[in-house]
Amino acid sequence: MLSTLLLLASFTAVLASPSGLDALAPRAAVDNIVYVTDANKFCMIMPRDPHTNIGDSEHPGGMKTYCSPAGRYSSQQGQLPAAFWSNVDFKSGNGKNGKRFAQLTGCIRPELLSRLNPSDAGGQYDSSGGDGGRGNPRDSVCLGYNHYVELVEPAGPRACIRCCDDPADCPTNKDTQGCPNVIPGNYFNCG
Repeated sequence: MLSTLLLLASFTAVLASPSGLDALAPRAAVDNIVYVTDANKFCMIMPRDPHTNIGDSEHPGGMKTYCSPAGRYSSQQGQLPAAFWSNVDFKSGNGKNGKRFAQLTGCIRPELLSRLNPSDAGGQYDSSGGDGGRGNPRDSVCLGYNHYVELVEPAGPRACIRCCDDPADCPTNKDTQGCPNVIPGNYFNCG
């Protein structure tokens, strides 16, 4: 009976996660997880320390998950201001090889998040690049997908994140080319 109750409690905890992950999925630290459900419910990686350039945050412990007010599901995650995006577009569908993706693209207000420097040209976070292909931050994941790529460009002022099943839809080799080249989408003429 006790083992049945423990199994039920574990199953219930998994169902409470934002994407309904199955119980066999690898576990990642809650502050190392991103996801995109829609324009109001999402989590992204941001610098852990205040007033940090994206590139300067790219070291172990320098990054952490920040979520929208509707998307935050743990006190270990930071919370983005409700007005962080000045314009945002959600899109989901099938990518180059027919596999699923979900993304957010648009304009941000970096001055509302103390973690960012508004004059920073930005940088990239991802699940499959970095040393040994283990991501940046290392071992970060997107709930319900195999890969993700995210760029935050405070000086743009724009950001983009795409979660995908096919690594071809989440390229990590274009990190200096900017959001529109990495994740095609609506950027509302940010700036």
